[in-house]
Amino acid sequence: MPNSNKKYPCWHCDEESKHDYHLMHEDYDMNHYPHHNKKPMHDLDCMEMKSKDYGPKPFVTNIEEATKENKNFRTALWTGKHLQLTLMSIPVGGEIGLENHPHLDQFIRIEEGEGIVMMGDRKNCLDFRARVCDDFIFIIPAGTWHNLINTGKKPIKLYSIYAPPQHPHGTVHRTKADADAAEHNHRNYYEAQQSYLRQPRKFTLNELAQFDGIMGSPAYVAIKGIVYDVSNNPRWRKAMDLGLAAGEDLTPQLYGYGEIEEKLSDLPKVGILIE
Repeated sequence: MPNSNKKYPCWHCDEESKHDYHLMHEDYDMNHYPHHNKKPMHDLDCMEMKSKDYGPKPFVTNIEEATKENKNFRTALWTGKHLQLTLMSIPVGGEIGLENHPHLDQFIRIEEGEGIVMMGDRKNCLDFRARVCDDFIFIIPAGTWHNLINTGKKPIKLYSIYAPPQHPHGTVHRTKADADAAEHNHRNYYEAQQSYLRQPRKFTLNELAQFDGIMGSPAYVAIKGIVYDVSNNPRWRKAMDLGLAAGEDLTPQLYGYGEIEEKLSDLPKVGILIE
C-alpha cells in the first residue's frame, strides 16, 4: 500500500519512504515531548531520565541503559495507579531478600549479571529454583514467597514491574538496609491504617495541639476532618516552610495550595477531628 503522505514513514511501504528518516526527525523536532529536552529520539540521556519517578505521565526511555546505569538497590522509575516500574542493582553476594506480595504479580528481567531465583508457596519451602542471567525474565505470582541471590562476579542489574504498585511514588533505596527499614515502616503504616479503618481515634483541637513535632513528639495535622501523621514525611517539611505548622487544623491555610493537598494519599491517617 503506497504511503502518499510520507510524513510518518511506514516500514511496509516503498523503499523511498522506508529510509526517509529526516522527515520523521523533522516532525519530532516540531512536536517533541517535554521529557526529551529537544534531543533526537536516539540521543535520550538515560542518566537524566532515571533521576526521578516519571509516573503517572507518559514516558519513554531506553530501559536497558537505564537499568545498567542504576546504582541504587532500588529506584522507582515510573509509578501509576495500576503498575510500577523499578530498577534494582543487587551487589555481588547480595540478594533481594525473602519476601511475599499477597496482592500483586511481579515481572522481573535481568539485563546484566547472574544468580539463582527461588520461589515457593511457603516461606520455608522454596521448591522452585532456576539459574538466571542476562536477558532472562521470571514472573512471581501473587502470594508466592521468593528471593533472588547474586551468584556472579558483578552486580545484577534488573528492572521489575509490579501490578499494582508496591512502593510509594518516588521510592529510592540506596542500599538493602535502606530498603529493609522502609519495609518495616511500610508494615507499620499498613497496621496503622487497619487500626484507623476499624476505629479511628478522635481528636479535639486541644488534643491535636499536643502533637506538634517538638521535643520528639509526633507531628500530626488535620485537614478536612482527618488527622494525618506527617512525622516522617520529608515532603511536608516544605509545607512547614510555607507557614503551616503541625498540631493544627490546616484546612483554612491550605486554600490555594492544591499541590500540597494532593500528597495526602501517601500519609498515614491516625484519626478524625471532632469539635
